[in-house]
Amino acid sequence: MRVILRPSFPFARCSSDAQLMPPWFHGPFPSLACSRGNSGINLVLRMTSPFTLALQGVSFQLPSGEPLLSDLNETFDDRRTALVGRNGVGKSVLAGIMAGELAPGSGRCLASGPVHYLPQRLEPQAFRSVADLAGVQPLLDALARVEAGGVDPTDFERLDGHWDIRARLQAELADAGLAHLAADAPAARLSGGECTRVALLGAWLSDADWLILDEPSNPLDRAGRDALREQLQRWRGGLMLISHDRLLLDDMQRIVELSATGLRSYCGDYAFYREARRQEQDNAQRELQRRKQERDRQQRAMQEQRERQEHRQAKGRRDAKEANQAKILVDRQKERSQGSIARLATQHDERRERLAREVQEAFDQVCEDTAVVLNAPDCALPQARGVLLLEGLRLPFGNAAPLDLQLSGPRRVAVTGRNGSGKSTLLKVVAGALSPAAGSCEVKVRSAYLDQHLAALLPERSVLELLQQRNGVADPAVLRTRLAQLGLPASRVGLPSSLLSGGERLKAALACELYAEHPAQLLLLDEPDNHLDLPSREALEMLLRQYRGALLVVSHDPAFLDRLGLEARLECGEQEWHWRSE
Repeated sequence: MRVILRPSFPFARCSSDAQLMPPWFHGPFPSLACSRGNSGINLVLRMTSPFTLALQGVSFQLPSGEPLLSDLNETFDDRRTALVGRNGVGKSVLAGIMAGELAPGSGRCLASGPVHYLPQRLEPQAFRSVADLAGVQPLLDALARVEAGGVDPTDFERLDGHWDIRARLQAELADAGLAHLAADAPAARLSGGECTRVALLGAWLSDADWLILDEPSNPLDRAGRDALREQLQRWRGGLMLISHDRLLLDDMQRIVELSATGLRSYCGDYAFYREARRQEQDNAQRELQRRKQERDRQQRAMQEQRERQEHRQAKGRRDAKEANQAKILVDRQKERSQGSIARLATQHDERRERLAREVQEAFDQVCEDTAVVLNAPDCALPQARGVLLLEGLRLPFGNAAPLDLQLSGPRRVAVTGRNGSGKSTLLKVVAGALSPAAGSCEVKVRSAYLDQHLAALLPERSVLELLQQRNGVADPAVLRTRLAQLGLPASRVGLPSSLLSGGERLKAALACELYAEHPAQLLLLDEPDNHLDLPSREALEMLLRQYRGALLVVSHDPAFLDRLGLEARLECGEQEWHWRSE
């Protein structure tokens, strides 16, 4: 059904100029698409999507009692949707609620059918096998019992439509480049990338109406990310993607932003969302300026009004005195004057309160995008200072070829390669966390290693405690300020690090190394961009460009690496190493 509305029709503004809805529409619009035409605005009304997921008054509180989500109401349909927002705003919590893994404090979530959920953090040791990680172990167990002669009706019911599950699993493993994995292989032996690829494979094998994927591309190499992108484009059910991967976000059809003020929907891809947010922020800045000017204008007007009132009161007292009026008349006139002044003061107080509230509301619309400020540590290295020397180094896992490498001065090197090739293993050997199989490794400066799981962050300790332990000479107020500039406000720095989001944990780990009393001169970073929201990722890129020490970084995000000012890339193949200068 297509409805043509002429330009004279009264429309209300939604999230952007490209989203125009008539004022009689309210709530979510899962079956409504709109576009501009030469003859007006075209509204295309579609049949209701068979895939719906609805939030109805959903709220959630942290264990500390602090509210995280408040009265969220939204409906999602079969459009590929991304959920974005700052680290710590509650995206993963909301994903857990939508998946049924977490109970909301109030409200409810309704889905049209089964939901398959892939959390941000996967622990391979929590699953006994590859099939268990893929979510098909119960089917394989039922199939084995039936093949052995079992006649349990429950097994036959479970296998209805899934009698080929063993062949399908092997086919999916082969398509994912994991043909070497058997269904009964221990999941604990998988690398981070293999673990995620198997878990994603389970999503494609599921009968779910909805996929909720929380940062699925983080542990994947370039090939894995490309394969994920293709799979998501082919998916025909409901999709909720939480990601900071700019390529994946560009493929979305709807962006929903979660902030402290709630959910805000943008009907378009990530580029549309960024442009719409830029326009909104420009408008918000202008509105804030207008509100401030209006407040100042009215305050001047109130001051002038009060001065005129005081002038009239003083004149009235002089006139009464000169006229030698009776005391009772003078008192009555004084009482009326004082009452008038009191009423005026009350009116002015109410007006000031309203003006202050309007300015604060306008300010709240722009303060969410406050830039993250990172202060580069003072750890400059002379060009000739030796940093790292590897001679005939052979890794205990992954690439078995010998590696000879000498780094001097503030060199900036990316380590790239497929999952399982040995990139993380190389960093662990350099950091001293693993012993080499052969050869030698000599680190000649202070170094800091941030692994993918940020193991250095003790889960029961707060960020502030950990940083004060690393830097006992700095003023605690200065440390708090630096943490706040990183995007870790006072309400978060006192929490146990286990309660922080992935991005907040990375910021905390960086702070402990960069703001230590003796900061590291060699940073060993294993996919540091994985858990950061986009503003924080851009801030990290800026910091690492400003960092004056040496840098050895592993990442699969080409956009991130391109912004670091790299001098070389060390490619880790299956049986060889390749050095390429930038």
